[in-house]
Amino acid sequence: MRLKDKIALVTGGAGGIGKATAERFAEEGARVAICDLNEAAGLETIKELGPEASFHKVNVADRQSVQAWIDEVTARYGRIDILVNNAGVLRDGQLVRYKEGQLVGSMSESDFDLILAVNLKGTFNCAQAVAPVMISQKSGVILNASSVVGIDGNFGQTNYVASKAGVIGMTKVWARELGRYNIRVNAVAPGFTATEMVTSMPEKVLDGMKARTPLGRLGQPRDIANAYLLLASDEAAFITGVVLRVDGGILVGT
Repeated sequence: MRLKDKIALVTGGAGGIGKATAERFAEEGARVAICDLNEAAGLETIKELGPEASFHKVNVADRQSVQAWIDEVTARYGRIDILVNNAGVLRDGQLVRYKEGQLVGSMSESDFDLILAVNLKGTFNCAQAVAPVMISQKSGVILNASSVVGIDGNFGQTNYVASKAGVIGMTKVWARELGRYNIRVNAVAPGFTATEMVTSMPEKVLDGMKARTPLGRLGQPRDIANAYLLLASDEAAFITGVVLRVDGGILVGT
């Protein structure tokens, strides 16, 4: 029961890594509040998490929506011990795409803006809303979802890589700014993980992912959740400002 009686918030908690993290935290004694845009999945998830769990429909890119959620959670539970900034989206595409010497496509401005709004600004919005609560109680843990591609880069992911690299930068800044208040800030960088979004890809693509991973398999959402659990627990009391790769040893290349 490493998180007994802790109040833990998980964004994007209705599915994938977010849901696995919420479940893992609840198993370790935390009272979990999740948010997501998928209301049906969110309400179903909190049934599994127990009577102390709560769900709110929140767009993390919307500051007012985030603040209303944080205010309501604080009023209900009295404190916030852990925030996992897990919510994120994908809109892949090449910067420019040429065929036979002709420009045939490019990443749209709207796709670039959407990824930055959710993955980067959403992380900023949630952390900024939670920080005053944690400062007032002189303790807290903020955990941010980056990615191995935020470290290594990846073909066809300008927007996603920019957002996840930005999350790493913010993590290091916040660790320095908030450490004086006994608030730890870390990031987790998953590799290829068997979420619904990934497992729906063609078998050939999945085989390629496995072949490029030294451990020979995709990560499971629970693998990533276990990393969040470690960093959220008192076992990581002297760990802040780090990026923990949970990737089976992969190095993303061209």
